[in-house]
Amino acid sequence: MSGSEYTFKVVQVSLPEPSKLVVVCDKRKRQCVCLRQVYKSCLDGLLPSYQAFYRVCSRLTKHQSTLLSGQDKQLLVALAGMDVSVPHVAVVSLAVCCRALKLCKVPAAVLHAFDDIRLQPASQVVLGLPEHILAPHGQPSPNPVQLQMTTPFPVTLPECALPADFNKQHGLLAKPYKHLVHKAVLEQHMGEFKSFSTNPFQLNRKGIAHGSRTWQNSEKQVYLFLGYYHHYQQVSQPTLQLFLSSPLIAQYVSFHIAAGHSQLYIRNFLSCARCVLRWWQSKPGGNHPSFVEGLEWLQTLGLQVADQLPRPSKDPKGLADAGKWMSAPRLVHLIHGAELQSQDQMQQQGVTVETSRDMHDAALAAMTFSHPAPVRLSCIRSLVVPAYTGPCLHPDCKEPSCEGNRLSITSESPLLMHVQLPHHKNARKWGKAVIEFDVPSDLAQLLHTYLGAPRKALLEHHLLIGDTCPYVFMDMHGRGFVAAAVLTLYWQKWLVSWGGVPMNPSMCRQVFVDERQSNSATAGPSNQGAAMVMGHSVKQWDKWYDMQYHPRLAQNAVDGMQSWRAAMLQSHPPAAPDLTLSSALHCGHVLVSDSEESRYQSCCSDSDIDIDLD
Repeated sequence: MSGSEYTFKVVQVSLPEPSKLVVVCDKRKRQCVCLRQVYKSCLDGLLPSYQAFYRVCSRLTKHQSTLLSGQDKQLLVALAGMDVSVPHVAVVSLAVCCRALKLCKVPAAVLHAFDDIRLQPASQVVLGLPEHILAPHGQPSPNPVQLQMTTPFPVTLPECALPADFNKQHGLLAKPYKHLVHKAVLEQHMGEFKSFSTNPFQLNRKGIAHGSRTWQNSEKQVYLFLGYYHHYQQVSQPTLQLFLSSPLIAQYVSFHIAAGHSQLYIRNFLSCARCVLRWWQSKPGGNHPSFVEGLEWLQTLGLQVADQLPRPSKDPKGLADAGKWMSAPRLVHLIHGAELQSQDQMQQQGVTVETSRDMHDAALAAMTFSHPAPVRLSCIRSLVVPAYTGPCLHPDCKEPSCEGNRLSITSESPLLMHVQLPHHKNARKWGKAVIEFDVPSDLAQLLHTYLGAPRKALLEHHLLIGDTCPYVFMDMHGRGFVAAAVLTLYWQKWLVSWGGVPMNPSMCRQVFVDERQSNSATAGPSNQGAAMVMGHSVKQWDKWYDMQYHPRLAQNAVDGMQSWRAAMLQSHPPAAPDLTLSSALHCGHVLVSDSEESRYQSCCSDSDIDIDLD
């Protein structure tokens, strides 16, 4: 078959599976080949070595290749069995391909087939690779009618092994991506997707707008998905059109399963993928039925992931053995010791950077656990100092008079401090109800001391932001704990320095609930009030925080059964009925009489007896 610049023919080769090579010759009789079997295996995710082949091949050519177009591309796509929506087909040197195949340790039969072609009398042989893998959907389709998902949808997940160069930080933002040629396309997609997700009134979107934290999680999931195909599948120009390919989504889920990620992590990605599909669905030409089928397919996949990858059961003993758990008494004593030592050092050594940092850490620990019920970390990170007079710093706040999550001083003598938290996780569900409480006297004295000269010393030491930090607590560079991961790492290092274990600060909430719900709980706050300070309800204690909920209730029930059994044995049972057996001479039936006064009654009437006697 002849195209505009090339001629094409199909050649059968001997591989582990019957495979076809599309031989392409240009006007100078140089040959190009396209191995259909390699292409199909890479798409289906069956052989990780072939996936590595595409990555190595692209790296060896430094992402430079010759593209086929027009009638030549159409003929090659048809003969090779490629997807008609492939925007580009790249041509790469066969010598490079042979080298890449050897590095990736593909089956020997594949190498022999390539060597046979390479040794033919033809002058030069090159391999035609579909850029569906090297740069799938590098540019948005100019025709909006072509917006549709790849069909048919996978009916099962492909097998996937971790890449040899696997790195947990595989997100697109983990490494600079300035080399992306179509970076503007990706940025345009992300801008439109963010507007669609976060606009307060977006009537072609189902549900309410995403808050800042929800959008950050969605953005993270998108860049992780794109980064996986950019780093490990050598997708040179990743865009949000990758979400239109259900095989790519299925392979990415298999990658998460192979990496041992939790079902909650995978379901968060699938939820993000549904949001991206709804965004595509809202665009012109997005009314294709495949979008409806794709949303149902993603929902089914999420349900089955939750069923096949259950949440791992945790218990305090197992976490303690793994070095990730501290009991409530031990944690309270540790924090109390840090408070006393920071105050003693401040009196003995005066205000220095070291003593100021120690007092800061003690105040942070006391606010996280021990004095009030464990407040959410997001509230602690966003707590501003009493002297701050600027606008609310919460990114989603639209109230002009809101003061944000604030620590305030209501009285100097006697010292009274107050915490108000209008922005917390369940603020919307609670009808914007504010969590507020007076700070206990011991903690108020510690905070008041820290907010004076010690905090000023820290701000003067950290010259990055000077004295403009509005937050009560700050990291080692004098900046607020904007990211939760920064506070988690800071907290773990502090605990280890005091002889504790590297336990996450959010785990303190489970430590507190475990003690309050245990059979040996000491006198303390009401469960409902403590749950309000923590920003949820007692029902959430039972569902998420109380790791001993089911075994404790079961053991309590078994223990209670012993008292019940003893009570049953001590009670006097009612007199058993005197059951006698009577037999009828004339009919042979046996009837039971429950009293001595009742007489036997035959199955037959008296008249029947008379008739029988006659």
